[in-house]
Amino acid sequence: MVCFIMYKKLFHLVLLTLIGLSLRAHAGVILQYHHVSETLPAVTSVSEETFTEHLNYLKNNDFNVIALNELLDALKQGYTLPDKTVAITFDDGYNNNYDQAAPILEKFGYPYTIFVNPKLIDEGKRYVMGWDKLKELIKKGALISNHTAQHDYLHVKLDGETNTQWKERITQDIVHSQQRIKEEIGHNYKYLAYPYGEFDNELQALVTELGYIGIGQHSGALNKHTNFSRLPRFPASGVYSDIKTLATKLNSQAFNITQLSYENSVTTQNPPVLTIGFQVDDFNKSQLACYVSGIGKANLNWVTDNTVEVTSPKKLNKGRSRFNCTAPSIKKPNSYYWFSQPWVIQ
Repeated sequence: MVCFIMYKKLFHLVLLTLIGLSLRAHAGVILQYHHVSETLPAVTSVSEETFTEHLNYLKNNDFNVIALNELLDALKQGYTLPDKTVAITFDDGYNNNYDQAAPILEKFGYPYTIFVNPKLIDEGKRYVMGWDKLKELIKKGALISNHTAQHDYLHVKLDGETNTQWKERITQDIVHSQQRIKEEIGHNYKYLAYPYGEFDNELQALVTELGYIGIGQHSGALNKHTNFSRLPRFPASGVYSDIKTLATKLNSQAFNITQLSYENSVTTQNPPVLTIGFQVDDFNKSQLACYVSGIGKANLNWVTDNTVEVTSPKKLNKGRSRFNCTAPSIKKPNSYYWFSQPWVIQ
């Protein structure tokens, strides 16, 4: 009888351990906001009511909201994280982040990151927070990181500028901005949020060379296999703020991608061609679907058992566009794998 009880306790212990392991992952999601306001452009804004609704969803559904540095450090080092891990970010450092967003975040006890433009702060631009407000926010759980000096298109070369001159100019922009944040705030997190979410191959290579993690605005979850020069974030403002669709994104997973090939994110190739190699272990290939911004369903051509070529049935409009690819998880009901490829068509 004693042995039976001991074996029963051991069985329960093993079962609980397995359940705990199943609820851990090498993955996470980053949310991106700009304004928390009802008076500024709706496309990049959420109201205080909607923002509170988002945070309530995270709280009521047991999401693990952690600081961005904790998420990225864990993924880079291959550590496991609790399932449903999320980091919250804001771009540009607008005053409403201080007046509207910060008090709501403080009530929930959630950390967050603000990507700022130091030159605009130093120039005293009235629509962004000054260093004094940012210093207050770091005492309440905020991290401050780099969004370049003044929000320029980093991949765009000036008239007559050589590749060497472009590289020197952008290096100076990034490094000086980082230094100003360190001088004023004391933070030195080498995370660069690309202005407008735009990047090309050369910019990714430079950011990596300088020792930074590059962060975009294209949607998707991330894991330890994600390219750290182009991390995705889910925009959560404007048309993307609806809690029903946002919930699907928050519960998404990152594909295990073994190959990612394309000419360039900023390209004259139109339509562009994207080749993705997957570790196909938790989704059915027949259920992979990719969509083109403003056009509809993309063409898929499986060139090998694990590699698919994605193309658009029509030419893309000039400017920003995306291919979004999703597939439902086999093991995790109501969860989708999600990957986005951003384009700037020239």
